[in-house]
Amino acid sequence: MTSKSETSGKPNVLLVTVDQWAGHALGCAGHPVIETPTLDFLARIGRRFEMAFAECPVCIPSRRSLMLGATSRAHGDRTFQPSLEMPSSMPTVADCFREAGYQSAAIGKLHVYPKRDRIGFDEALIAEEGRGNLGGDDDYEIFLTDNGHPGEQFMHGMGNNEFLTRPWHLPERLHVTNWITQAACRTIKRRDTRKPGFWYVSYTHPHPPLAPLQAYYDRYPADAIDMPATADWADAADAPFAVRASRNLFKDLGPKQVRDARRAAYALSTHIDHQIRLLIGTLREEQLLANTIILFCSDHGDMLGDFGMFAKRLMYRSSVSVPMILVGPQTSSRVEPGVDRNRLVGLQDVMPTLLDLAGIPLPETCDGLSMVGDAKRDLFYGEIGDNARASRMIVDGKYKLIWYPAGNRLQLFDLENDPREQADLSEAPDLIDTRSKLEADLIDRLYGIDLDWLEDGKLKGFDAPLHLPEPGRGLSGQRGLHYPQIPQTDPSIVVGAAAD
Repeated sequence: MTSKSETSGKPNVLLVTVDQWAGHALGCAGHPVIETPTLDFLARIGRRFEMAFAECPVCIPSRRSLMLGATSRAHGDRTFQPSLEMPSSMPTVADCFREAGYQSAAIGKLHVYPKRDRIGFDEALIAEEGRGNLGGDDDYEIFLTDNGHPGEQFMHGMGNNEFLTRPWHLPERLHVTNWITQAACRTIKRRDTRKPGFWYVSYTHPHPPLAPLQAYYDRYPADAIDMPATADWADAADAPFAVRASRNLFKDLGPKQVRDARRAAYALSTHIDHQIRLLIGTLREEQLLANTIILFCSDHGDMLGDFGMFAKRLMYRSSVSVPMILVGPQTSSRVEPGVDRNRLVGLQDVMPTLLDLAGIPLPETCDGLSMVGDAKRDLFYGEIGDNARASRMIVDGKYKLIWYPAGNRLQLFDLENDPREQADLSEAPDLIDTRSKLEADLIDRLYGIDLDWLEDGKLKGFDAPLHLPEPGRGLSGQRGLHYPQIPQTDPSIVVGAAAD
């Protein structure tokens, strides 16, 4: 029997996120290779936002924006601070749903500190990519131990911030993607039927390690894989310092390894796409699907070899653009099916959108906008870092301006005619006015240390370092055997390719 709450006006909410999945990496977005039939279907019955961005394209700041409905300037992290707690003065999206009478649960990656902070969720079953050094085993690691494989999550040998590949080494049912799906489906099934549900399902892939199931790896023949975008500006000896630094980190990867990395990322993505079908199937069988809001997005993208670069922390399409698909409840017409190619949206808009559709008041701490509301932004601003690899971005829908303070370098791209950003138009004579306007708009949004990089209200920047960073001894944060439990470490230490 269906309870009264499940036939009432309050919709359920399913928020599904992935890690390091670029906005254009969808079949429905015209990608020539990747298979995403489930997401393509959701885009068909819902709305896909093509101009969707991660304001600060790296994990922790993006996830703070997602959970707080706020920009980096508001929530306090534009650099990646692993020991920064959620601000107590800012309610999370989970807080808001709980206060409105919802039951809430998070399954998968939260990437918060302390590690077991539930940030407002009634319960949290976490998979934190082997961060036992920040507070003990997570729930996925406990699951592996219960199934006779203690500490063996990373015995495939692939790195969490590198791009070598091999197939998954344990039985399929033990893959983290399968565990997140099963835990999420069980959570939905064991709900309190008197209350509407808010379920946050956060997959850890296609972020490395690149160890997909063999069945999905086999779906992508090596000779069918598209190769990365190239550009003269990226190959130039005087390219911006952050570009040269990023290229230097993975310069030893040859064409075969680059192709294999893309192949493995696509395989991990298709695996997730197929698993999302089980979430939808569970909602359908539990008679919840018709009255459920579904939103799918990523925390940021991955360069995957474009212009010789990998991972994130960059303002180019493959790093900063994210998939954003919204499906409204069947009883509402507010989410118009189709593709929105013009509206500028970001991760800070997810919380306002979900609260708006659920009829819940938006807290004053949110500076994001509902994606189904009347208010729209004319410009989208992005920022990452406060050091020599820092960059700032502003987009007006047609053009994107990127500023690198190190060396005081500007780049300008025509997003309509050059979506892959292969032609830097910053010196084009016929775009001087466009560049000047966007430059002024960007300056208006600078704050903090950025103001030291101005002179008389103009961009000044600072001298770029003479030497490029070299990878350290730690293989970009390589994990080892996690049984017995690994030692606790200083939570403020950044681990990964950018800091190793």
